[in-house]
Amino acid sequence: MYEGPVQDLIDELGRLPGVGPKSAQRIAFHLLAAEPADVTRLQEALQKVKEGVVFCDVCGNVSAEQTCRICRDARRDPSVVCVVEEPKDVLAVERTREFKGRYHVLGGALDPLSGVGPDQLRIRQLLTRIGGEEITEVILAMDPNTEGEATATYLVRMLRDFPGLTVTRLASGLPMGGDLEFADELTLGRALSGRRAM
Repeated sequence: MYEGPVQDLIDELGRLPGVGPKSAQRIAFHLLAAEPADVTRLQEALQKVKEGVVFCDVCGNVSAEQTCRICRDARRDPSVVCVVEEPKDVLAVERTREFKGRYHVLGGALDPLSGVGPDQLRIRQLLTRIGGEEITEVILAMDPNTEGEATATYLVRMLRDFPGLTVTRLASGLPMGGDLEFADELTLGRALSGRRAM
């Protein structure tokens, strides 16, 4: 335990995902030793993120404007929508360079034990979007874990009644219990190109 502000900083850093107590302590002492200009740049970057980043009105991805660059890109295929859990998953799929359609970010996955049900996700917006646009295929790209599988199964049931809509799921190649953001480009690319109807 350190005194006052140092311990407060360690505690706050330790609350970040993937940052344990030792890493939090290491980062805190790095910041203490850093030049004031470096700390100011970090502080300004954090402030800009909180004040300047919004979620796209169409797909729910992070954006600097009301509509993200992917939704504004006329070269993208508007008839194919890849449904992902989080904005970080959009980047994971984009890195494959295999997908040329648009996205829909749910904002998480179904997890009843943590109190996350369909109403906490952007499922209603997805259904409205499919009903109002010329969408012919929905690719379900949830994480290959229990919550992701539950979310995909729920969406298949919800999307079954849309005429002419093909619902596909990422193919094998992704390990069960893993996260999309940690999959390498080759594995994720093969899983995307080898998707199958459900």
